[in-house]
Amino acid sequence: MTTTDTPAPVTGAEDIAWDLEPLVDGRGAEGVDALLDQAVEQATALTVDAKGRVGDADAAAIAGWLDRQADISEAAHRAASYAQLRFATDVADPARGALVAQVQERLSELTAELVWFELEWLAIDDERAAALLDDPALADHRHHLEAARVRRPHVLSEPEERLLATKAPTGRSAWVRLFTELTSAIRVDLDGEEMPLDAGLARLVHPDRDVRRVAADAVTEGLEPGLRTRAFVFNTLLADKSIDDVLRAYPTWITSWNQGNEASDESVQALVDAVVTRYDLPQRWYALKARVLGVERLADYDRGSSVAETHTHVPWDEATATVRDAYASFSDELAGVVDRFLTEGWIDAPVRDAKRGGAFCAYTVPSHHPYVFLNYTATPTDVLTLAHELGHAVHGHLARPQGIFHQSTPLTLAETASVFGETVTFERLLDATDDPGERFALLAQQVEGNIATVFRQVAMNRFEEAVHTHRRKVGELSVDDFAEHWVSTQSALFGDTVEITDGYKTWWSYIPHFIGTPGYVYAYAYGQLLALSVYARYREEGPSFVPNYLELLTAGGSQRPEDLAAIVGCDLTDPGFWSAGLDIVDAQIARAEAAAEAAGRV
Repeated sequence: MTTTDTPAPVTGAEDIAWDLEPLVDGRGAEGVDALLDQAVEQATALTVDAKGRVGDADAAAIAGWLDRQADISEAAHRAASYAQLRFATDVADPARGALVAQVQERLSELTAELVWFELEWLAIDDERAAALLDDPALADHRHHLEAARVRRPHVLSEPEERLLATKAPTGRSAWVRLFTELTSAIRVDLDGEEMPLDAGLARLVHPDRDVRRVAADAVTEGLEPGLRTRAFVFNTLLADKSIDDVLRAYPTWITSWNQGNEASDESVQALVDAVVTRYDLPQRWYALKARVLGVERLADYDRGSSVAETHTHVPWDEATATVRDAYASFSDELAGVVDRFLTEGWIDAPVRDAKRGGAFCAYTVPSHHPYVFLNYTATPTDVLTLAHELGHAVHGHLARPQGIFHQSTPLTLAETASVFGETVTFERLLDATDDPGERFALLAQQVEGNIATVFRQVAMNRFEEAVHTHRRKVGELSVDDFAEHWVSTQSALFGDTVEITDGYKTWWSYIPHFIGTPGYVYAYAYGQLLALSVYARYREEGPSFVPNYLELLTAGGSQRPEDLAAIVGCDLTDPGFWSAGLDIVDAQIARAEAAAEAAGRV
């Protein structure tokens, strides 16, 4: 790594752009139309051949129809991936937005056309369904069909399901798109220059407190225009979800999400409760960090501040070499997959105007590779973000043979490979560092990553719980209502160790997960604690662990979460499992405390 007094303006990632054209055979929007036409034609033919026959069909016939559905999904998701990923790199382009809308409308029609299949499968009585699932002919589809039957009490009639599917593009998805466009257009004014929101948030890691404070004020100022509009969008989606939950007889706002994650309401609540009871861990860290920074108490804009005594600028080439070597230290096979992402146009890395913020990995379809999306600013955190998203990418790539129904895991396991890859990279960086100050800075980064992923995400789950409950029991929330619930749930997390400034009260308003994937955030904590446990297994077992880990990745979502975790020796049914994961975080904080003393920082 290269240390400098100020961030260098060039990251080396300026030209790292993905190539999406293979998704559509190089035909652009025309290819999107062709794929959707193909999917519609195949769906119509399947309906003619099979509608009304599922209940009396044998296992071989059902397997054949599912194979045809997989082909339909492949074509449709190729088209959707192309449109959505192009839009993510330039949300201000009307043509790209229009293509997304067109695809969403046609996908809704496609969903409506095929809604009969699941309804007919769910109408089969449990005894006959069990006999069918035991037939070897359905072995490749078993878990997909089993998971679908969990939704049996919550499905509506075919006309109702067709209506909801048809109306979807003008409902929730339209509001989500609006929110994405609104937040992507937010600009912050720093140093007399307008820049994207992500660039302003990146300043919050700066070691100079005045720089952080100014950046936080600029972010708050940037969030003010359109705040009421974003609150209205949030309110609309809260109401929409409430209506949907009533129609489908879900007992809580999060039950449908839990079912999709193949997790019970009780098990998720056990995770949340376990984390909340250990809020003392982040508070312990924030108290230490205040001492390190020489302040009586942290302000909210201090939480992410670097404790490094020099600013570290990591050019793209250096970052990719570090991450690649880290993966190679664990498995040559994984390193080979990482190489392909780094060299074959499967990553879009630079910060650009009108580009969506954040980072993600998109699986696309099993017949194609995933893509990685970044906003690379050349910080050490960005190096670990690269390692994290490549973990997702490797997972999706290796699971492609499972097919479109089983390539993806439930979200509760979706973070396992990403956090594992991030942790391997982190430990490699730590092992290569002898300087006490640099070691403390790295350990601080690890602790803060875990606090952000475990404790902050659970605190945001508590915020979601509060606003969904408020919308259902009281009614529409004002901007002040959102602020009250945000401050209350954040204060519980911080205790007396962090001062919440007035500006921070609106920072709920740019977080996309609340809008696009309500309930999602606890999956980060779930996945983080699971991944830490998986990594602890690796440290205990050494090279003998690698085959089991590769088996886990290759299995994708073809088994229940409990069975997948068991591959690597983790028992998700153990009530003490989450506590054991939190004990690992406790040990990390202790290691960071010792490093702070060794570095003479406290």
